[in-house]
Amino acid sequence: MPTYAIGDIHGCYDKFCELLELIDFDPDDDFLWHTGDLVNGGPNSVDVVRWFRAHPGCSESVLGNHDLHLLAVATGNRTMRSKDNFDDVLEADDADELLDWLRRRPLIADVGDRLIVHAGLLPDWTVEDAHDAAREVEQLLRSTQPDQLLCVMYGNKPKCLQRARNIEERWRLTINATTRMRVLDTRGHLDFSYKSTYEDIPDEKIAWFDVEHPAWEGTKIICGHWSALGLRNTDRILALDTGCRWGGKLTAFRLDDDQLFQVDSNRDPAWQ
Repeated sequence: MPTYAIGDIHGCYDKFCELLELIDFDPDDDFLWHTGDLVNGGPNSVDVVRWFRAHPGCSESVLGNHDLHLLAVATGNRTMRSKDNFDDVLEADDADELLDWLRRRPLIADVGDRLIVHAGLLPDWTVEDAHDAAREVEQLLRSTQPDQLLCVMYGNKPKCLQRARNIEERWRLTINATTRMRVLDTRGHLDFSYKSTYEDIPDEKIAWFDVEHPAWEGTKIICGHWSALGLRNTDRILALDTGCRWGGKLTAFRLDDDQLFQVDSNRDPAWQ
Protein backbone atom coordinates (compact mmCIF):
# COMPACT_ATOMS: atom_id res chain seq x y z
CA MET A 1 0.00 0.00 0.00
CA PRO A 2 1.70 3.24 -1.10
CA THR A 3 1.51 5.86 1.66
CA TYR A 4 1.56 9.59 0.96
CA ALA A 5 1.87 12.64 3.20
CA ILE A 6 0.46 15.90 1.91
CA GLY A 7 0.98 19.45 3.15
CA ASP A 8 -1.63 21.96 4.30
CA ILE A 9 -4.51 22.17 1.78
CA HIS A 10 -6.24 25.25 3.26
CA GLY A 11 -9.39 25.00 1.17
CA CYS A 12 -7.54 24.67 -2.15
CA TYR A 13 -9.78 21.84 -3.33
CA ASP A 14 -9.05 22.12 -7.06
CA LYS A 15 -5.30 21.95 -6.41
CA PHE A 16 -5.86 18.99 -4.10
CA CYS A 17 -7.74 17.15 -6.86
CA GLU A 18 -4.95 18.01 -9.30
CA LEU A 19 -2.39 16.57 -6.89
CA LEU A 20 -4.43 13.39 -6.43
CA GLU A 21 -4.46 13.00 -10.21
CA LEU A 22 -0.71 13.60 -10.39
CA ILE A 23 0.05 10.83 -7.89
CA ASP A 24 -2.59 8.60 -9.49
CA PHE A 25 -4.19 8.12 -6.08
CA ASP A 26 -6.10 4.85 -5.75
CA PRO A 27 -8.49 4.77 -2.76
CA ASP A 28 -8.46 0.97 -2.83
CA ASP A 29 -4.69 0.62 -2.56
CA ASP A 30 -3.16 3.91 -1.34
CA PHE A 31 -3.27 5.88 1.92
CA LEU A 32 -3.02 9.65 2.34
CA TRP A 33 -1.96 11.50 5.50
CA HIS A 34 -2.59 15.24 5.74
CA THR A 35 -0.60 17.60 7.98
CA GLY A 36 -3.63 19.62 9.12
CA ASP A 37 -5.38 22.88 8.14
CA LEU A 38 -7.89 21.44 5.74
CA VAL A 39 -9.73 24.77 5.73
CA ASN A 40 -9.37 28.55 5.47
CA GLY A 41 -7.44 30.32 2.75
CA GLY A 42 -8.44 28.79 -0.56
CA PRO A 43 -11.92 29.14 -2.07
CA ASN A 44 -13.41 25.72 -1.24
CA SER A 45 -12.97 24.46 2.31
CA VAL A 46 -16.21 22.49 2.41
CA ASP A 47 -15.31 20.08 -0.40
CA VAL A 48 -11.89 19.43 1.11
CA VAL A 49 -13.51 18.36 4.39
CA ARG A 50 -16.15 16.36 2.49
CA TRP A 51 -13.49 14.47 0.56
CA PHE A 52 -11.64 13.36 3.68
CA ARG A 53 -14.85 12.49 5.50
CA ALA A 54 -15.93 10.39 2.50
CA HIS A 55 -12.63 8.46 2.40
CA PRO A 56 -12.12 7.10 5.94
CA GLY A 57 -10.40 3.93 4.82
CA CYS A 58 -7.68 5.58 2.78
CA SER A 59 -7.01 8.96 4.40
CA GLU A 60 -6.57 10.81 7.68
CA SER A 61 -5.80 14.37 8.72
CA VAL A 62 -4.38 15.65 11.98
CA LEU A 63 -5.87 18.85 13.36
CA GLY A 64 -4.35 22.21 12.48
CA ASN A 65 -4.89 25.57 14.13
CA HIS A 66 -7.33 26.67 11.41
CA ASP A 67 -9.35 23.48 11.83
CA LEU A 68 -9.63 24.13 15.56
CA HIS A 69 -10.53 27.77 14.92
CA LEU A 70 -13.38 26.63 12.65
CA LEU A 71 -14.68 24.40 15.46
CA ALA A 72 -14.49 27.26 17.95
CA VAL A 73 -16.43 29.56 15.61
CA ALA A 74 -19.00 26.87 14.85
CA THR A 75 -19.71 26.33 18.56
CA GLY A 76 -19.93 30.04 19.36
CA ASN A 77 -16.69 30.12 21.34
CA ARG A 78 -15.05 32.52 18.90
CA THR A 79 -16.25 35.06 16.37
CA MET A 80 -15.32 34.75 12.73
CA ARG A 81 -12.50 37.07 11.66
CA SER A 82 -12.65 39.19 8.52
CA LYS A 83 -9.91 37.06 6.95
CA ASP A 84 -11.68 33.74 7.64
CA ASN A 85 -13.40 32.18 4.65
CA PHE A 86 -14.66 28.82 5.90
CA ASP A 87 -18.28 30.03 5.89
CA ASP A 88 -18.99 27.45 3.17
CA VAL A 89 -18.52 24.76 5.83
CA LEU A 90 -20.70 26.55 8.38
CA GLU A 91 -23.50 27.11 5.84
CA ALA A 92 -23.44 23.64 4.27
CA ASP A 93 -26.48 21.38 4.52
CA ASP A 94 -24.22 18.71 6.01
CA ALA A 95 -22.38 21.12 8.34
CA ASP A 96 -23.25 19.18 11.51
CA GLU A 97 -21.84 15.96 10.09
CA LEU A 98 -18.71 17.64 8.75
CA LEU A 99 -17.98 19.44 12.03
CA ASP A 100 -18.61 16.32 14.08
CA TRP A 101 -16.16 14.44 11.85
CA LEU A 102 -13.60 17.24 12.18
CA ARG A 103 -13.63 17.34 15.97
CA ARG A 104 -12.83 13.61 16.05
CA ARG A 105 -9.54 13.98 14.21
CA PRO A 106 -6.26 13.38 16.08
CA LEU A 107 -3.73 16.02 17.08
CA ILE A 108 -0.85 13.63 16.42
CA ALA A 109 -0.60 10.15 14.94
CA ASP A 110 2.01 7.50 14.27
CA VAL A 111 2.81 6.83 10.62
CA GLY A 112 4.94 3.73 10.68
CA ASP A 113 8.16 4.73 12.45
CA ARG A 114 7.34 8.43 11.97
CA LEU A 115 4.94 10.80 13.71
CA ILE A 116 2.66 13.33 12.04
CA VAL A 117 1.63 16.59 13.70
CA HIS A 118 0.58 19.97 12.32
CA ALA A 119 3.28 22.18 13.88
CA GLY A 120 5.68 20.24 16.11
CA LEU A 121 6.54 18.72 19.50
CA LEU A 122 7.84 20.40 22.63
CA PRO A 123 11.51 19.60 23.29
CA ASP A 124 10.57 18.30 26.77
CA TRP A 125 8.16 15.74 25.35
CA THR A 126 9.06 12.17 24.63
CA VAL A 127 6.89 10.62 21.93
CA GLU A 128 4.89 8.93 24.70
CA ASP A 129 4.48 12.27 26.50
CA ALA A 130 3.24 13.86 23.28
CA HIS A 131 0.69 11.10 22.75
CA ASP A 132 -0.53 11.43 26.33
CA ALA A 133 -0.91 15.21 26.04
CA ALA A 134 -2.67 14.94 22.69
CA ARG A 135 -5.01 12.21 23.94
CA GLU A 136 -6.14 14.43 26.81
CA VAL A 137 -7.17 17.15 24.34
CA GLU A 138 -8.64 14.74 21.81
CA GLN A 139 -10.86 13.03 24.36
CA LEU A 140 -12.32 16.34 25.52
CA LEU A 141 -12.84 17.57 21.96
CA ARG A 142 -14.71 14.37 21.11
CA SER A 143 -16.80 14.44 24.28
CA THR A 144 -20.25 15.93 24.82
CA GLN A 145 -18.60 19.04 26.28
CA PRO A 146 -16.00 20.26 23.76
CA ASP A 147 -16.75 23.87 24.80
CA GLN A 148 -14.66 23.25 27.92
CA LEU A 149 -11.64 23.13 25.62
CA LEU A 150 -12.64 25.46 22.79
CA CYS A 151 -13.36 28.40 25.10
CA VAL A 152 -9.91 28.32 26.77
CA MET A 153 -7.58 27.29 23.94
CA TYR A 154 -6.77 30.83 22.72
CA GLY A 155 -3.76 32.71 24.08
CA ASN A 156 0.05 32.52 24.01
CA LYS A 157 0.65 31.43 27.60
CA PRO A 158 1.99 29.31 29.16
CA LYS A 159 5.08 29.06 27.01
CA CYS A 160 6.61 25.98 28.61
CA LEU A 161 5.51 22.92 30.58
CA GLN A 162 6.89 24.22 33.86
CA ARG A 163 4.56 27.26 33.75
CA ALA A 164 1.31 25.39 33.12
CA ARG A 165 -0.48 26.10 36.41
CA ASN A 166 -3.72 24.21 35.80
CA ILE A 167 -5.37 21.77 33.43
CA GLU A 168 -6.75 24.49 31.14
CA GLU A 169 -3.26 25.93 30.66
CA ARG A 170 -1.93 22.45 29.96
CA TRP A 171 -4.56 21.99 27.24
CA ARG A 172 -3.65 25.35 25.72
CA LEU A 173 0.05 24.55 25.74
CA THR A 174 -0.59 21.22 24.03
CA ILE A 175 -2.64 22.88 21.30
CA ASN A 176 -0.14 25.71 20.84
CA ALA A 177 2.77 23.32 20.54
CA THR A 178 1.10 20.87 18.17
CA THR A 179 -0.69 23.40 15.95
CA ARG A 180 1.02 26.83 16.21
CA MET A 181 4.70 26.44 17.13
CA ARG A 182 7.54 27.59 14.87
CA VAL A 183 10.42 28.81 17.03
CA LEU A 184 11.54 28.82 20.65
CA ASP A 185 13.53 31.39 22.60
CA THR A 186 16.88 30.68 24.23
CA ARG A 187 15.13 29.21 27.30
CA GLY A 188 13.20 26.74 25.19
CA HIS A 189 9.93 28.67 25.59
CA LEU A 190 7.37 29.05 22.80
CA ASP A 191 7.81 32.27 20.83
CA PHE A 192 4.95 33.23 18.50
CA SER A 193 6.45 36.49 17.27
CA TYR A 194 8.40 34.95 14.39
CA LYS A 195 6.76 33.68 11.17
CA SER A 196 9.39 34.27 8.50
CA THR A 197 11.96 32.01 6.85
CA TYR A 198 14.38 29.55 8.44
CA GLU A 199 17.37 31.47 7.13
CA ASP A 200 16.27 34.72 8.81
CA ILE A 201 15.67 33.34 12.32
CA PRO A 202 17.31 35.79 14.77
CA ASP A 203 20.18 34.60 16.94
CA GLU A 204 18.01 34.74 20.07
CA LYS A 205 15.52 32.22 18.63
CA ILE A 206 15.77 28.66 17.38
CA ALA A 207 13.56 26.48 15.19
CA TRP A 208 11.70 23.99 17.38
CA PHE A 209 13.30 21.06 15.54
CA ASP A 210 16.86 22.37 16.00
CA VAL A 211 16.90 22.13 19.80
CA GLU A 212 19.86 20.09 21.03
CA HIS A 213 18.85 16.59 22.15
CA PRO A 214 15.04 16.97 22.35
CA ALA A 215 13.29 14.21 24.29
CA TRP A 216 11.58 13.00 21.09
CA GLU A 217 14.89 12.59 19.24
CA GLY A 218 15.03 9.41 17.18
CA THR A 219 11.54 9.84 15.74
CA LYS A 220 11.19 11.64 12.41
CA ILE A 221 8.31 14.11 12.46
CA ILE A 222 6.10 14.94 9.49
CA CYS A 223 4.62 18.42 9.83
CA GLY A 224 3.20 21.44 8.03
CA HIS A 225 2.03 24.84 9.35
CA TRP A 226 5.20 26.89 8.75
CA SER A 227 4.69 27.89 5.11
CA ALA A 228 7.71 30.24 5.10
CA LEU A 229 9.88 27.26 6.06
CA GLY A 230 8.84 25.47 2.89
CA LEU A 231 9.81 21.94 1.97
CA ARG A 232 12.40 20.58 4.39
CA ASN A 233 13.52 16.97 4.65
CA THR A 234 16.13 16.18 7.31
CA ASP A 235 16.86 13.37 9.75
CA ARG A 236 14.42 15.01 12.19
CA ILE A 237 11.58 16.45 10.12
CA LEU A 238 9.70 16.29 6.86
CA ALA A 239 8.03 19.70 6.53
CA LEU A 240 5.42 19.84 3.76
CA ASP A 241 3.59 23.18 3.89
CA THR A 242 4.83 24.80 0.69
CA GLY A 243 2.36 27.69 0.78
CA CYS A 244 -0.36 26.70 -1.66
CA ARG A 245 -2.73 29.24 -0.10
CA TRP A 246 -0.11 31.98 -0.58
CA GLY A 247 0.67 31.27 -4.22
CA GLY A 248 3.21 28.51 -3.68
CA LYS A 249 2.77 24.80 -4.27
CA LEU A 250 0.76 21.92 -2.85
CA THR A 251 3.10 19.07 -1.99
CA ALA A 252 2.77 15.33 -1.57
CA PHE A 253 5.56 12.99 -0.51
CA ARG A 254 5.45 9.23 -1.03
CA LEU A 255 6.84 7.82 2.17
CA ASP A 256 7.70 4.42 0.71
CA ASP A 257 10.41 5.73 -1.62
CA ASP A 258 10.77 9.46 -0.75
CA GLN A 259 9.34 10.60 -4.08
CA LEU A 260 8.13 14.20 -4.25
CA PHE A 261 5.06 15.46 -6.11
CA GLN A 262 3.97 19.11 -6.42
CA VAL A 263 1.39 21.25 -8.20
CA ASP A 264 1.50 25.04 -8.55
CA SER A 265 -1.28 26.96 -6.85
CA ASN A 266 -1.99 29.48 -9.65
CA ARG A 267 -3.54 31.52 -6.86
CA ASP A 268 -6.64 33.52 -7.67
CA PRO A 269 -6.31 37.15 -6.50
CA ALA A 270 -9.71 36.83 -4.81
CA TRP A 271 -8.32 34.34 -2.30
CA GLN A 272 -7.33 35.48 1.19
